[in-house]
Amino acid sequence: MKKMFLIIGVCSMFSCKTFTQDVKEEDTKPTYTVALKTVKAHLSYLAADDLEGRATGSIGIEKAAVFIEDIFKANGIVPYFKTYRDTFAVESTVGYNIVGYLEGNDPHLKHQFVILGAHYDHIGTAKTIEGDSIANGANDDASGTVAVLEWAKYFAKTKTNKRSILFTLYAAEELGLKGSSHLAKRLKGEAIDLYTMINFEMIGVPRAANAVPAYVTGYDKSNMAKQLNHYIGHEILGALPEAKAYQLFQRSDNYPFYNAFKVPAHAISTFDFSNFEYYHHVDDEVDKIDFNHMTGFITKMIPALEMMVNTTEKEIRLHNE
Repeated sequence: MKKMFLIIGVCSMFSCKTFTQDVKEEDTKPTYTVALKTVKAHLSYLAADDLEGRATGSIGIEKAAVFIEDIFKANGIVPYFKTYRDTFAVESTVGYNIVGYLEGNDPHLKHQFVILGAHYDHIGTAKTIEGDSIANGANDDASGTVAVLEWAKYFAKTKTNKRSILFTLYAAEELGLKGSSHLAKRLKGEAIDLYTMINFEMIGVPRAANAVPAYVTGYDKSNMAKQLNHYIGHEILGALPEAKAYQLFQRSDNYPFYNAFKVPAHAISTFDFSNFEYYHHVDDEVDKIDFNHMTGFITKMIPALEMMVNTTEKEIRLHNE
């Protein structure tokens, strides 16, 4: 086994000393940077007018699907099924979730799964304002989609996941969670051992400076927020009273997985009804996204996700269920 040496400097007010410490090669891992430039480029593509609002069944969402598939292929994320596409129908409309797979590196824990997801569809068009009728869906939910792609790239490069991960992008969320419902039912039929599922919804704008940066829907249903904060080392996730009032836990793509598997399955968001006024609006465009915030949030979540997929025990648990 090759060895590398870590040079550590120790300084006091009077002197500095250096010493060497043996570091096993397998203790190091490739560095990975979430690049603001890439985050902006990927979101700008998904929310471009050319994709016509990414309505399920449209030419625009087909372009988005190919874009996602190409990123998976380029980074060694393989299809979980025969292809990346989990196809379903909503009446006469055909939709498809995009499902990427990264096998865990532990012979026992790899049989447990963590799902990271977001919906990549939007509503297509909305009320015309100043000649613009395309509802681009930059925050809703190109932002969550880009985050999932960044985490897929991270884990594919570092290969630090003991559990297996499914990176799932859903269609037909806007039609009533049809895509995620289909995938949850299909995976339940395969009897996978699902540990947790996290859905990322509208993370492109920051909350107020005095607020917890993001919130977890269904906060009281499990210890997820508390445990992820513990993994990060400070509070980044909290509760939002309005989330319960508006039943947000039941209104996003985490809910079908909670229903099917009865495991911790939550949505995480930074949209809190006071910081973004363009929900299902033609002005939900790239220029409304705070890319410094978004890139920072994606980066801050990495240690939490990494710990979640690596703990020996299933430390995130439902309360009283």
